[in-house]
Amino acid sequence: MQITTETFGNVMVVHTPDEMTEETAERFLSALEGAIGRGIVNIVAQMDRSDTYDSAGLTALLDAQDRLREKGGNLKICGLHDPGRKIFEITRLDQRFDIFESVIDAVASFQ
Repeated sequence: MQITTETFGNVMVVHTPDEMTEETAERFLSALEGAIGRGIVNIVAQMDRSDTYDSAGLTALLDAQDRLREKGGNLKICGLHDPGRKIFEITRLDQRFDIFESVIDAVASFQ
């Protein structure tokens, strides 16, 4: 499984895998580290395909956000559907991340 990305100006959109779990979290973080290495620190995680989460996957999102903020950027979330939205509410991650319905709104929020 490969993490796909798109770049819109100074914002990179990362399409998260079907499962945000321990098995995929490392690949997700690696894609973000590559972007940070290229100077891209404004990132949107498009999570419309993700339907399975575990603590390692959620921790990877938090770690990525912390790393991006250290570099002056941020990680924003879009496209969350149930069960992801419920998981974000229960774990209060909906208070930690800026969450948008569409990728267009999330990318535009960086401007």
